[in-house]
Amino acid sequence: MSIRIGIYGYGNLGRGVESAIRQNPDLSLAAVFTRRDPKDLKIQTEGVPVLSAGDVLSFKDEIDVMILCGGSATDLPEQTPSLAEHFCVIDSFDTHKRIPEHFERVDAAAKAGGKLGVISVGWDPGMFSLARLYSSAILPCGKDYTFWGKGVSQGHSDAIRRIEGVLDARQYTVPVEEAIAAVRSGACPELSTREKHTRECYVVAKEGADLARIEHEIKTMPNYFADYDTTVHFISSEELAREHSGIPHGGSVLRSGKTGFDLENAELIEFRLKLDSNPEFTASVIVAAARAAYRMAKRGEVGCRTLFDIPPAYLSPLSDDELRRSLL
Repeated sequence: MSIRIGIYGYGNLGRGVESAIRQNPDLSLAAVFTRRDPKDLKIQTEGVPVLSAGDVLSFKDEIDVMILCGGSATDLPEQTPSLAEHFCVIDSFDTHKRIPEHFERVDAAAKAGGKLGVISVGWDPGMFSLARLYSSAILPCGKDYTFWGKGVSQGHSDAIRRIEGVLDARQYTVPVEEAIAAVRSGACPELSTREKHTRECYVVAKEGADLARIEHEIKTMPNYFADYDTTVHFISSEELAREHSGIPHGGSVLRSGKTGFDLENAELIEFRLKLDSNPEFTASVIVAAARAAYRMAKRGEVGCRTLFDIPPAYLSPLSDDELRRSLL
């Protein structure tokens, strides 16, 4: 029997999850839940019900893993703890500084309901987090560096769209090439947040909106833009659709370190991603984690987890023997 997946929220990430499920024969889409009118939402999988988000609890026995596809700014901090009491849940919460408090809230809710929750699944946090863990364990005498982009950040774009007077927006995270070159040289530079990245925002504002206020709210937004050199461009809806319709992203995690009795040898670990579609790749990571969450829940685990807590073999559809023969 396939693992039954529910999708809660059907934007770019929700569509990506639906697509990723098709590529995994051991998973099946059971239902999609939306805050929009279900009659207005068309999905790509025939025979799967599209239901109001208010009806979600009626499917408690029909779904093995619920994937939450809302935004990190306002959706997931409320939705994940609320649903973790009733479902095995996974989210992609990506506000790094708030992960510990989000973990505590989901952990309490999941334990109260005897369920398992996995948070902050994606590529950063997620795969990049694992790269930082592995590389820092291997090279203890060293320094971690993470560079994102150039690419569209879904969470940051969503945060801009929540500002009063904004119709639509795209936010690009842009790495500073001189900073990356310094790390690759083995120099182990001390780099501030502002020295590693810049942020470029393309914003469609409502007619008559206070553009100066919108720009100020963007540039001073804590956890998103306040610590970066940020440029805001106000453009038309037509230009946004023409020039910024894609959602590419990527980045690198580097660990520059030393080995040897006198630390005489320089070593560099680099893990890199180049993505045509940020949401589709993020969804692919989430779907693999859904398989792992199902297996962990079946073994009686409850409470909150992250990718740090998932055995790598649980992510794969292959058996332990197949993994040893084909990948080890």
